[in-house]
Amino acid sequence: MNSTKLTPLFLFIAMLFCGTSQAQDVFITNTQNRNFTSLDGKWEYVVDAYETGGMGGMPVYKNAVPKDKSDRVEYGFSRGKTLWVPGSWNVQHPELSYFEGTIWYRRTFDKVDISEGKRYFINIGAANYMATVTFNGEVLGKHEGGFTPFSYEVTDLLKEKDNFLIVGVNNSRKADYIPSKVTDWFNHGGIIREVKLIEVPKTFVNNYFIALDKSTLGKSTKQIQGKLEFTGNTLPSKARISIPELKVDQEIIIKNEDATSFTLNVKGLELWSPKNPKLYQVHIQAGDDTISDEIGFRTIETKGKQILLNGEPIFLKGICLHDENPLRKDRANSSEDAKLVLDWAQELGCNFIRLAHYPHQENIVRLADKMGILLWEELPLYWGIQWGNPEVLKKAKAQYKELINRDYNRASSIIWSIANETASIPDRNAFLGDLADYIRTLDDTRLLSAAIKKDQELDGHPDSVYTYNDPLIDKLDIISINEYLGWYGGAPEETRGKTFKAGFEKPIIVSEFGGGGSARILC
Repeated sequence: MNSTKLTPLFLFIAMLFCGTSQAQDVFITNTQNRNFTSLDGKWEYVVDAYETGGMGGMPVYKNAVPKDKSDRVEYGFSRGKTLWVPGSWNVQHPELSYFEGTIWYRRTFDKVDISEGKRYFINIGAANYMATVTFNGEVLGKHEGGFTPFSYEVTDLLKEKDNFLIVGVNNSRKADYIPSKVTDWFNHGGIIREVKLIEVPKTFVNNYFIALDKSTLGKSTKQIQGKLEFTGNTLPSKARISIPELKVDQEIIIKNEDATSFTLNVKGLELWSPKNPKLYQVHIQAGDDTISDEIGFRTIETKGKQILLNGEPIFLKGICLHDENPLRKDRANSSEDAKLVLDWAQELGCNFIRLAHYPHQENIVRLADKMGILLWEELPLYWGIQWGNPEVLKKAKAQYKELINRDYNRASSIIWSIANETASIPDRNAFLGDLADYIRTLDDTRLLSAAIKKDQELDGHPDSVYTYNDPLIDKLDIISINEYLGWYGGAPEETRGKTFKAGFEKPIIVSEFGGGGSARILC
């Protein structure tokens, strides 16, 4: 009889990825308005140079500490070696400037006021790109995607003292990731957004979707459509929705364990717009759970070649923006970071910003609500995506669902974009068509777009008319084009004669234009 002897390294990898039961990833919206303990600050770290997660058969997430000088612990954390969270590791230590691989983070803390009737979740705003989350020596799960939030429950693992949260983050680029191997932005690695320990009741409203019914736009009594989602074993029988300023206080019967829909009739509603970014305090109470949010109500749609906000044509004037603090040269991760760039945009006269090329921090979307700036949001479905790989399509749907869950209630967000500069081929068309249909099942309150290529793909071609007939346009509400006349080919006398033509009666956004510049000159 043949037998296989497992080496210590193989045994360890089996423990890390197979042998430990994983908690379910639960989406929790509006985390800043819940009871939470911030876990931001200095975290200890260790570089996983061999991508093993530990040495000598002992995984790093077990947090082993040698009992004496003879105790064999080959791999672990040493005090004094720290990284700030949130933040990318690339800007914090010179030796990590261009590092791509895995770094393990450790945060220790006490929690002395554990309540028997509560549940506790670790919430991470984003970690780029693959995160392995462990708590008190147990693997909670793995999350893929560098820009969207995720949570794991730790109720049964939480102790009054000496808790340790250990997270392994890998920012390596791979062909079946989103984005793929090639991008044109810096690959910041690490835990790039806030980390919280969230406290909620045994059953709670983990998400809600609230928006104005556009069919009632011109009526004196308007309708607000909503849906509540719950997490918990025993659902409350009733919920209550109140909007004090509108004198709304309505009881809702909870009938469905997956989601409960409701309709509110309101009078005197002020519509949200850049000129009047009106937000209302909305309160939700269900059982022992109470959550509040500031929500604006608006409609966005198209008619022919016009974009209509609240039924009126609007001309979008804006810029493209990366999710970075340009002074600190790090990923943006705070309200102050958001205010810096949004103030600059308004000084330029912008009413619109393309959040390129991936989901930005939630703070910027919430602040745009207050400042009256319209937003385009997108996933990094960019160059080199494996369009024919069904697993990549699953990843795209999962990441878009997380983004929609996070930002559905934000009035400023008006466009979901599903691709940037991708060639029209059958696999790509099927992939993006499927994704477009999926997004519409989750959210019919926003417009769909994509930055598409012209029919003439070679730069500097002699044609005076650029045409756009990508079959993907059938799935879109808005045609968006990236064009760099005068930079990628075209002297001034040539560019003045160029015209653009699309075979569709749809609005057009120039989603990118301009030219490159020397960073040394700009700085």
